[in-house]
This record gives sequence, C-alpha cells and structure tokens, in this order.
Amino acid sequence: MFVLIIIFQIIYFIISSVDFISEKEKSAAEKEWLVHQEEITALKAKRGVRRDTIYPFNPNYISDYKGYLLGLTVKEIDRLKAYRKSGKYVNSPSDFKKITGVNDTLLTKLTPYFKFGKTFTVGEPSFISEKDNVVDAKKGTTIQYIDINTAVEEDLVKVYGIGPYYAKAILRERSALGGFVSMDQMDDFEGITPEAKTSLRKKFNVTHIPDVLKVNVNTASLAQLSHFPYFNKDIARNIITKRSMDGKIKRIDDLLEIQNFPVDKLKIIALYLEF
Repeated sequence: MFVLIIIFQIIYFIISSVDFISEKEKSAAEKEWLVHQEEITALKAKRGVRRDTIYPFNPNYISDYKGYLLGLTVKEIDRLKAYRKSGKYVNSPSDFKKITGVNDTLLTKLTPYFKFGKTFTVGEPSFISEKDNVVDAKKGTTIQYIDINTAVEEDLVKVYGIGPYYAKAILRERSALGGFVSMDQMDDFEGITPEAKTSLRKKFNVTHIPDVLKVNVNTASLAQLSHFPYFNKDIARNIITKRSMDGKIKRIDDLLEIQNFPVDKLKIIALYLEF
C-alpha cells in the first residue's frame, strides 16, 4: 500500500509539472488573443442592448447601418447617398441639413460629432503621370521631379530641412509600406517642418502607383494590423472585433464605423488594404 501511494504521488507530480510547463510556454501573443476573445464574447452578449453613444464621424462616409443608428430615416440616408454618388461632398452641418432634410433636433445632436476631412475620391491620389517632367507655366521652364519611390538618402538630404535622420525615416517608412502612393504621406512625419515638406513636394513626386505591400483586413493577425503604419493597437483590435461579430469586411467604407479610424487618410489607406 505504501508503495502504491508513492507511485500515485509521483504520477501526480509529473502531470502537474507538465501542465505547468505547458501553461508557461504560452506566448504573450496567445494570451493576449485569449483575452481579446473574451472581450468579443462579452460584446456579442451585449449586442442586443443599444447604447446612445456617438463617436466623431465623417457624414460623407456613413453606411446605411450607421445612419440608422444615428437616427436618420431611410429617405434621409438615400438623399445623402444620392448626393455623394454625384461626386459632391458635405462640408458643413448646414450642408448636411440641406441635403438630408433632417430635423433641427437631430442636427443639433449630431453637429458636435461631425468630422469633415479633405474631399477626395478613394483610389485616385494625385501623382504626376507624364514621366518625371512638368512644365512650370509661370516660368516656362521644365521641372525635373524625382520619384519618391526611387529616391536615395543622398537625394533627400539635398532638401533644406531634411537631414540624414529624416531621410532615413522616410526610407524606412517607404520600405515598411512597399512604396508611397502620394506625396501627402510626407505629412505623416510630424518632425519635418512645413517648409521642408513644401520643398519635398517641389523636388519629388509619385510618378506611378507602386506595387505596395497590401494587408488583408479579414485574415491579418492582431500583430500584423497593429504594425500597419496607419493603424494603432486599438484600431487593430476593433477591426478584429468587427470581423468577428459581423463577418467578412467587404469594403473600405465598413472600416469607417470603427472608432478613431483615420478618416482623413482614407484615400491613402485604401490603396494598402485588400478585402
């Protein structure tokens, strides 16, 4: 009997040790994912409870569902969509009221949350299409542009205000993205002065859209979405939550419902994503 007790204790100790080691070996990413899954489960359980919480949004890009949550009628949403299909944009609360016909009470409620960005058409960034030469109409001279996607550090440091530090930062960002799609992306470098950015635009341009490294928002992991330069960890987590709750994300407009999504950079972001 004594021997059997000893044997059972040894077996129990071995099993406990294996479980402990197995638990210890779980990566930080796995643990974080498990925590995130618990959050998704909790959100699904509360989904039936509608909360009257409004986050800042651009009225030019609201979906039917978003419009419904905001309190718009079907006719009001249809009027807005018809206006947008004509290629025009809503740029003020008065425009929004004029186009949709919403009542003053709802307009007063929504106005503090309007976030108007630059007007643009998704997928149509501005770039020089005729090789790298442009004629300056005022001076009658030909401007020699360098493609920002082929520029080297020596080219960049020639611009006043762009030293080796920022030249390397620009090249690192270009490498991470697989290429720039617009010179507007220079605005992402907060340390570069406005004067230096203006000088960059005078010397460099995007002569063609490069084969960028695209991120699939429906299959990318939390880490991959977090490392995408235009997303942070919160946005990445919200994207995963949305696709877990709503299914496949089909188009860029679906991402506009995500809290704190950088709407003003939608044109650029759209060219780096696939669905």
